[in-house]
Amino acid sequence: MKEILAELGINASLIVAGLFGSLLTVKRDASKRIGEVLLSIAAGVGSANYLTPIVIDFIDVKNRNMEFGIAFILGYIGLNGIEYVIRRLIPGKTS
Repeated sequence: MKEILAELGINASLIVAGLFGSLLTVKRDASKRIGEVLLSIAAGVGSANYLTPIVIDFIDVKNRNMEFGIAFILGYIGLNGIEYVIRRLIPGKTS
């Protein structure tokens, strides 16, 4: 099973760390609708799973425990963090 997930680019450990981080975001803004909450969680989990390896390579992290911390942080910033990065990288892009 782990091999199948790895072939799909899914790292269960990073997903769990990102899930807990994204759940903190949901708690912070509990007035959202259920669809927005689910989107926020999915964005947090997705960013933790797919962006953590990029960030780890970029900053050259060798410590496995730091990887999970980074995944947690990326899960926490989730959708808001992705929107911020897009606004910073694409001048004139406002939403």
